[in-house]
Amino acid sequence: MPLPRALAAFSALLVAAGTAAAQPTLDDLFRAVEVNDVATVQSLVDRGMDVNSTNAQGRTILMQAAGGGHADMVKMLLAKRARPNLRAPTGETAIMFAAMKGSLPVVELLYAGGAEINHSGWTPLHYCAWEGHVEVCRFLIGKKADVDARAPNEATPLMIAARQGQQEIVRILLAAGANPNLESDRGMTATQFALKAGNTDIAELLRKAGATR
Repeated sequence: MPLPRALAAFSALLVAAGTAAAQPTLDDLFRAVEVNDVATVQSLVDRGMDVNSTNAQGRTILMQAAGGGHADMVKMLLAKRARPNLRAPTGETAIMFAAMKGSLPVVELLYAGGAEINHSGWTPLHYCAWEGHVEVCRFLIGKKADVDARAPNEATPLMIAARQGQQEIVRILLAAGANPNLESDRGMTATQFALKAGNTDIAELLRKAGATR
């Protein structure tokens, strides 16, 4: 091969190698989400990366952004048509991750973007009750979240809050009409969950609200 042609071929190989190296990966996308680099994530999506891409755990970039409390990222992803009701293999949706984080701005954005708050299995209200995020729970209840929603083990948000010692959440749920006499799949009521965890003050609160056992 004559030298000029050989050099040209070599140059083409270098260009091709450089182009391949520059191709973004899912790792690049999720790293940018993790550090809340909105501009980079938007650029990668605009360049063709799927806005509903999932990582090795089956979580979408919207779920990751929601779990990180990254409101600006969530807003951008919703504008790019990220699907808010996709579920991770473990059952969580983006708004459930946000509820667990206690990020009210993200919960509000996701709800406005079509995120469901009443569905089968664990719900956002269960998650904020577990963590004791009062304002998120108030918001969800104000949007008609089912206060007696049943988890797979039949636990209600009230049972969860009673077990976790979340007294203010218990008060909010009772005021919203939560039933203190429902039972889990093991026959335990919210009062029994409270007593088992040593939360006697919550048990008394539940009794005053009509709990019979």
